[in-house]
Amino acid sequence: MAFRCQRDSYAREFTTTVVSCSSAELQTEGSNGKKEVLSGFHVVLEDTLLFPEGGGQPDDRGTINDISVLRVTRRGAQADHFTQTPLAPGTEVQVRVDWERRFDHMQQHSGQHLITAVADHLFGLKTTSWELGRVRSVIELDSPSVTAEQVAAIEQSVNEKIRARLPVNVRELSLDDPEVEQVRGRGLPDDHAGPIRVVTIESVDANMCCGTHVSNLSDLQVIKILGTEKGKKNKTNLAFLAGNRVLKWMERSHGSEKALTALLKCAAEDHVEAVKKLQNSTRLLQKNNLNLLRDLAVHVAHSLRNSPDWGGVVTLHRKEGDSEFMNIIANEIGSEETLLFLTVGDEKGTGLFLLAGPAEAVETLGPRVAEVLEGKGAGKKGRFQGKATRMSRRGEVQALLQDYISTQSAEE
Repeated sequence: MAFRCQRDSYAREFTTTVVSCSSAELQTEGSNGKKEVLSGFHVVLEDTLLFPEGGGQPDDRGTINDISVLRVTRRGAQADHFTQTPLAPGTEVQVRVDWERRFDHMQQHSGQHLITAVADHLFGLKTTSWELGRVRSVIELDSPSVTAEQVAAIEQSVNEKIRARLPVNVRELSLDDPEVEQVRGRGLPDDHAGPIRVVTIESVDANMCCGTHVSNLSDLQVIKILGTEKGKKNKTNLAFLAGNRVLKWMERSHGSEKALTALLKCAAEDHVEAVKKLQNSTRLLQKNNLNLLRDLAVHVAHSLRNSPDWGGVVTLHRKEGDSEFMNIIANEIGSEETLLFLTVGDEKGTGLFLLAGPAEAVETLGPRVAEVLEGKGAGKKGRFQGKATRMSRRGEVQALLQDYISTQSAEE
């Protein structure tokens, strides 16, 4: 027997009775992104308005007597409702569904059936799987590629069928019904029991499915195909939005368009050209800046080399610069007798460092320098460079290098 949510996907609340309540745990993702385990209860009802996950569709959310249901999972012919408050068996309860979430899932799932059928009918593109995501849904097609022309034709056809207000019907067939052999599907779960549920879009598709669906394609409002991506094992992923998700996507896009119009000070149709001009200007500025930085590096190298303090340990820090800047200085100096310690970035935060000098000394000191600066690095042939998180400890590095030089001098 199908659940109430499957018999009437539009029902928003109803009354039923608690059958059992047992201790349970739920693994969930916390606000910090880490897995958390919640203690609670699995509540089983005589019937349920809350759809358990299945058929590529996530589970519903809702309440039982105003107690939040955090997860609904199918176990054979029954549904387990995870709550953090127990409910006594035999209690009559009021079940309410989170309608916004439910209707969104109905739109996306029926939209998937429609796109799958049209893609197969028009181009023989078979659906191998699909995912109803939080922001967009993805259909995996059994083809290494799908052309832009095919995508446009599929989108046009599905929206024509939505405008035709085609009915969507749900029937139940027995396993031995000959019609079952004519119905499209990707197989039944191992623990399936009872009749087979068939969702039919009039004159378009008949498909085995356990999910919740709209009763008429007009409730899909519109479908927007966002494009395709290369999938796994010679497949193609087709991303789409249906119904209210299209409206939300348009709202976000319109907001971005308004913001860009204000920033770029031009009409929306000129945004692309304006950004191209900005990119060209930025590239030119970056090129000029790089040339100036190289010239500065050469000048700095000569200044260091000619300084009366030259020798032993030489250090230099600049807020502006990059790895190339430091390497140019090291190349220009080219000394194998002096330890050269260069850093760029935030004086008290993160940055880059380079240690250059005698190969044996650099090999020994490089990892120790990275450790002091609480960073990571690698080196070879008299160079060790990397990233640092504690540039404020540069003084400790200088002391470390001075101690090394002093020890080497004493041994000689």
